[in-house]
Amino acid sequence: MIRRFLHLYWRMKRGMTLGVRGIVLRNGEVLLVRHGYTPGWHLPGGGVEPGETFEEALVKELREEGNVRVAGAPKLHALFQNRNASARDHVAVYVVREFDYGGPLAPTFEIQEAKFFPLRALPEGTTQPTRRRIEEVINGTPAPAQW
Repeated sequence: MIRRFLHLYWRMKRGMTLGVRGIVLRNGEVLLVRHGYTPGWHLPGGGVEPGETFEEALVKELREEGNVRVAGAPKLHALFQNRNASARDHVAVYVVREFDYGGPLAPTFEIQEAKFFPLRALPEGTTQPTRRRIEEVINGTPAPAQW
């Protein structure tokens, strides 16, 4: 009973959530991050806050997570529904090719590590959705609606 109430309360308070991820590419490499709170290597990104555009959120998250300063216009790859989080969660994925990289950041609880990896040698533990998004961009394959 309490569980049903909490779920209903959560759905009413939460509304739809929006997120953003960046596929940051340079010389045959892609930037991936390893979080302190969930396993695996992921594309950098995070939530879109109220009053923030997707691109503003992308710029902020890439700077905070990867020490990347976007220099050119990021290109929207696709919009996805992420049912892994909630039926109300959506993620915009951008491709970033023009940027300045300030070098590795010190580890934090949120981001343990952020590194560039060769596209053909992604690290063990790279999540399947991350692999699929990278393949879509590199191979030019259509993106599905689901994350």
